[in-house]
Amino acid sequence: MQKRSRVGRKMLVSMLIILLVVLSVFHELLIYGVRQGIGQAKILWKARPVEEFIADPNYPDSLKQKLLLIGEIRRFAIDSLGLNDTEVYKKMYDQQGKPVMWVVQACEPFALQSVKWTFPLIGAVPYKGFFKQDLAMSLRDELKAAGKDVIVRNPGGWSTLGWFNDPILSNMLKRSEGDLASLIIHEMVHTTMFIKDSIDFNENLANFIGDAGALEFVEYKFGTNSRQYKEYLYEDDDYNLFASHMLRGTVMLDSLYKTFSGEQTIAEKERLKNEAISRIVMNLDTLSLKLIDKPSDRFSSTLPNNAYFMSFVQYEAKQNFFERECELKFNGDLRNYLLYLKNRYSYD
Repeated sequence: MQKRSRVGRKMLVSMLIILLVVLSVFHELLIYGVRQGIGQAKILWKARPVEEFIADPNYPDSLKQKLLLIGEIRRFAIDSLGLNDTEVYKKMYDQQGKPVMWVVQACEPFALQSVKWTFPLIGAVPYKGFFKQDLAMSLRDELKAAGKDVIVRNPGGWSTLGWFNDPILSNMLKRSEGDLASLIIHEMVHTTMFIKDSIDFNENLANFIGDAGALEFVEYKFGTNSRQYKEYLYEDDDYNLFASHMLRGTVMLDSLYKTFSGEQTIAEKERLKNEAISRIVMNLDTLSLKLIDKPSDRFSSTLPNNAYFMSFVQYEAKQNFFERECELKFNGDLRNYLLYLKNRYSYD
């Protein structure tokens, strides 16, 4: 009996040691996970069924129409595109015009190489989200102090990959009909298909299905002669031209950075880098955009950095590939194309 007791104590001590080692190694990840869980839970807890907003006589009719439209977008995405039928976007969280999430992205200063963080289930990702602004800014300052290029952005939405019933965020209702459809479909793609350690693939695919699916929805809902269809077509065309220009800029910058050597000073590298980025920005005004006269104005106070350019690689670089494959193999049928991809990558 005494021998068994000693063995039991040894096993307990061993388990405690293992637990302490795990906690010490994954301490930061655990804290981050708990904070994210609390932030997400607060939003989910305060989200109210869409029907409550629809029934509220004081809620603006224009916003009620957008909420009803989201229901139609969901149904179209499920029935026509084959996206998973989940409980997402059946409730709304009123963010009262304020941002609720901050996403930090970082990149090496003289190489188009993103800083990545690794998480369970999703693997390595080139961004880190926070539900508290001060935590995002603290990470931004830490990365800047380490010499990284950093951007902080407020995402229009995000997906928990089907783990939770993601709510509508009230700021989504400010978007045009087509842009709203693109966002909803994009996030629903993530709940349908997500490949671990393949963020560029996942985000590019969600963007492709989101944009193409939104165009199909707006045509189906409003018709090709409608204001909504033409507005979204112009928005999408302008953004594609802008994104293509930025992707060409990444090629330019990559070529420049490969010429850098240890003999050059940091100041000299910064000068050459800023000159190249300035040229990329000024050349934006040569684009034939329909809705913006001088796109370079958005960078009048601050030039974009490597993290900004890499965001286009992560979300836009594979658009032509997906479009060609969908057209050649499935005659542009998004539903069959998505089914093919799900089978090919064996997503559960």
